[in-house]
Amino acid sequence: MHSESICLLGAECTGKSSLTQALAEALPATPVFEYLREWCLREARTPRRDEQAAIAAEQQRRIDVALATSGGHPGWVVADTSPLMTALYSRHYFGDDSLFEPALRLQRQHRLTLLCSPEGIAWQADGCLREGDAVRRQTHAELQRLLDAEQLPYRLLEGRVEARLQQVLALLRTQSSP
Repeated sequence: MHSESICLLGAECTGKSSLTQALAEALPATPVFEYLREWCLREARTPRRDEQAAIAAEQQRRIDVALATSGGHPGWVVADTSPLMTALYSRHYFGDDSLFEPALRLQRQHRLTLLCSPEGIAWQADGCLREGDAVRRQTHAELQRLLDAEQLPYRLLEGRVEARLQQVLALLRTQSSP
């Protein structure tokens, strides 16, 4: 047995980090938190176009390390986002689609992709990283169209974080463990 990954995708302020933490506590899971958030807080700004590829690569590197170093124990790696979100933001802010091909290839490697909807999670300003509920909803719609167009299987999660956690746990009970 080995570790497999669950990837949470979603626009800003859709409960990805909270659900990642909740899943890490509820499962034998290793969490991989969003590198973009860490980067923005450290740099006190949002990234430029020329910084997007390195951010996507670091997010994937952290997922790969978690999968490789899970202590040899079976379980899950829960990724709070993936390079696909960086690719989507790169398209949104810079009109740059260059990150999509590798991001889509990597996304297909996750055992389970969960799309966190804005429904059920109140938007909250955080002072530097979030734009607003309208952008959040636009990003969610764009991401959902992308997943559908690329025929990437996903499960849509709505409701409060606890309800989402229960949805995921029920889904995992119907599947075999990693």
